[in-house]
Amino acid sequence: MVKLLNVYFPGRTLVLALSDGLLCATALVAATYVWFGSDADLELRYEHGILRILFASLVCVLCMYFNDLYDSLAVQGSRQVVTRLIRVLGAACIALSVVYYAWPAVQISRGPLFIWVFIVGLSLLAWRRIFVSVSVSAQLTSRVILLGDGPLAEPLAGEIANRPECGLNLVGYVARDGAGVDHPRGLAWLGTVEDLPEVVRREDISCVIVSMGERRGRLPVEELLSLKTHGVLIKDAPDLYEALTGKVPVSSLNLGWLLFSEGFRISPITLFYKRAASLVLSILGLAITAPIMALTWIAIRLDSRGPAIYRQKRVGKDGRVFTLFKFRSMRLDADPERPAQENDNRATRVGRWLRRYRLDELPQLFNILRGDMCFVGPRPCIVSEERKWAREIPFYSQRWTVKPGITGWAQVRNGYCSTPQDNLEKLGHDLYYVKNISPGLDLLILLHTVKILLLHRGAR
Repeated sequence: MVKLLNVYFPGRTLVLALSDGLLCATALVAATYVWFGSDADLELRYEHGILRILFASLVCVLCMYFNDLYDSLAVQGSRQVVTRLIRVLGAACIALSVVYYAWPAVQISRGPLFIWVFIVGLSLLAWRRIFVSVSVSAQLTSRVILLGDGPLAEPLAGEIANRPECGLNLVGYVARDGAGVDHPRGLAWLGTVEDLPEVVRREDISCVIVSMGERRGRLPVEELLSLKTHGVLIKDAPDLYEALTGKVPVSSLNLGWLLFSEGFRISPITLFYKRAASLVLSILGLAITAPIMALTWIAIRLDSRGPAIYRQKRVGKDGRVFTLFKFRSMRLDADPERPAQENDNRATRVGRWLRRYRLDELPQLFNILRGDMCFVGPRPCIVSEERKWAREIPFYSQRWTVKPGITGWAQVRNGYCSTPQDNLEKLGHDLYYVKNISPGLDLLILLHTVKILLLHRGAR
């Protein structure tokens, strides 16, 4: 796993994205030579040739990201990939046409562009199949075991099994007693803790993941240190779970891990950046969306009786209550305490349309301007819900450490929450954001948000 923008990415996924970009660029160079022949060198060296190639390649890779071709290698090589690649090429051509109209300096001639689309389509499909075949080979997969069968062993084993792109082959687990008990995720019990060095040697293990529940007096420190000095990686289960899932393991969290793990420290510089960026972007957003907001206000008033702006008390930073503004999308008799559901029958005709395109959120630009919220942060909930979850879920109030946002890590990763388990998942993502808050992570969340809006995902 590689950490970029304070988010962990599988190294293979990054290699795949870089290789896709290189392949797109190479295909465009080849298309240029096919079309221009001996004059291709002039075309590439002058007239912004390199810039054109880099820009077209970047657009293609971004279209692949927006079509979920980097989410998991599990879909690679299937018929679904062919369909997605066709959509990618179509979207790339449309995006490039729009950009070329506004910025002619990076425009590629029609001839090379058509040839490029044909070459890059076949090349990407063939490369995907080759990459998947190579990446899942035993030679490029790390053999790992779990040390202990604590509460995090089961979910961690599931995450490893569901993420083949991470290149981890979970062989089994070592615990004090594996006889006559339910094994985590059906894993094989390889021996007791005292057998750890022998198990590592026998199974050719390259990484030991410590997933013991109670470690005091039970952790084989000397054996682990000896294995580490002989080249075996030793990883802590909560850290690996966080890297794999992008969330903190709330169900097995303890105060010691929160205190001594990296992160959970918000510097004054970060706070200044958050406020300055929010102030500038909210002013720009209000100026740009003012006509849309005016038309939306009129449409709501014509569609149903009642005010166009809906006000509701929400919990913000440090547990303080503030008034959140939204365009009203529900009937006046709708229960304000009941969370929105998919295809909610309480929504008005205009309200359904507003929710689909997230236009009901636009008045929150005033909340950001006032300092109640930021663009990125944990999503604020109504007061009764927040107090309830704070009583029932440990460490829930830690999500109030930062200002809430219009969008957040939990929203782009988890969507809406309606059950206690959903809120537990949301808290895990929110704590991850609080722990790793940074401009880079905010940028990534905004990019994910644009993707969700373009694909109309998660609206209710």
